[in-house]
Amino acid sequence: MARFFGEPIEVTVTGGRPVKFVWRGRVHRVRRVLEHWVTTRDWWREQRTGDPSWENPGEREFWRVEASPDGEVAVYELRHEPDGNAWTLSRIWD
Repeated sequence: MARFFGEPIEVTVTGGRPVKFVWRGRVHRVRRVLEHWVTTRDWWREQRTGDPSWENPGEREFWRVEASPDGEVAVYELRHEPDGNAWTLSRIWD
């Protein structure tokens, strides 16, 4: 069963890959990366705000990882916005 979140998280990256993240005060260690992909933002759904960066919608990076906070393994989808270096927990499958 997948649950959707969209909450900000802190991610530690080593060698270009997430190795751990902190969500709701708990450290989750990444055991393995299951998938990694890059998409462009849905610029056509965003409102034009006069911001010059609107012309370049940027990319989003997604990582589907197997991780564990306390030995309980689950699959997490992490989203990275490289422009602002912001990370978000998108989904959890448990």
